Amino acid sequence: MRGIGIQPRGWTLYVLVITALTLSGCSVLFPNPDDYKNQPDIVIETPAPTAASRPLIKPPPLPSVAIVLSSRQPAYQDVATELTRRFENYEVYDLSDRSRPPVTVLRMINDSDSTAVVAVGLRAAQSSVAMAGVPVVFSQVFNHQDHDLLTTNSRGVAALAPLEAQLAAWKQADPTVVRVGVIIGDGHDDLIAEAQLAAERHGMELHIQIAHSDQETLYIFRRMIREIDGFWLFPDNRILSSRVLQQMLDDANRLRVPVAVPNESMLKMGATISMSTVASDIAETIVQIIRQIQAGNLERVPPISQLSEIRVETNDAMMKSGAVARSSTRRLGRDLTQ
Repeated sequence: MRGIGIQPRGWTLYVLVITALTLSGCSVLFPNPDDYKNQPDIVIETPAPTAASRPLIKPPPLPSVAIVLSSRQPAYQDVATELTRRFENYEVYDLSDRSRPPVTVLRMINDSDSTAVVAVGLRAAQSSVAMAGVPVVFSQVFNHQDHDLLTTNSRGVAALAPLEAQLAAWKQADPTVVRVGVIIGDGHDDLIAEAQLAAERHGMELHIQIAHSDQETLYIFRRMIREIDGFWLFPDNRILSSRVLQQMLDDANRLRVPVAVPNESMLKMGATISMSTVASDIAETIVQIIRQIQAGNLERVPPISQLSEIRVETNDAMMKSGAVARSSTRRLGRDLTQ
């Protein structure tokens, strides 16, 4: 009877393989604790939430405000209209309404639940800062320093569109403008410094003179006009009058010197290009200040908050170049806590 046999060489190889697996398997199946004494801990980090996965934090409702207008002129009314679109709880007061003198209006505001007063125009700002019992935010005021409008309880919004954006728009409309004349009243050293810096960035040279009356402004302008390529008008009503302004524009048009103005209504008087503020931008800036007041952070708001938009319109009949559309709006960055 034949038995089942295994060749010696095959058996030997089989034994060697089993032995090797057994020896190596012991260290896998029964690890030596000493081998793990110096091993680093394994840390599994949770990935940071992405912007899409973060929950949206809804800001609290805006508080109640009192909106005080110096008058119902369009520049003030436009800002008030934009404000009423952003606030649910508000009251609008018009100081040109003779049935409600400023003292009566401010008494009503102080007796109400208004968290802040938004004053639009100089008369509204003066009355509100003097009499309001709550924080005041004013706008549409150029010479605020003459009336002590900045206090520990009040803040302002710039009366002009960003200066650098103004010069950029003007340079685009007319690249030949290099020497620019400016006449302004006392007390605007910071504005002058900002304008000079903006002019340097755009390859322009400012010729700046200080005046103290409208007649002095006209005299300086007539001496300056033959030395400049353009005139940049600031809304300083202390040194301007309607009569003098019209004379300046007539002289500029006769000598073909372009004039940049801060209000599009002056284009009809003969100005070349207007670079004005935008009512919605003013309103949005005021909203951001009110939110800081609501959070108890009024001290973190700068005395004057800068705007971030500019509206550009041109007088086609006066333009040397048609490089800019007749009407356009541009937006810049904004940071109220800078």
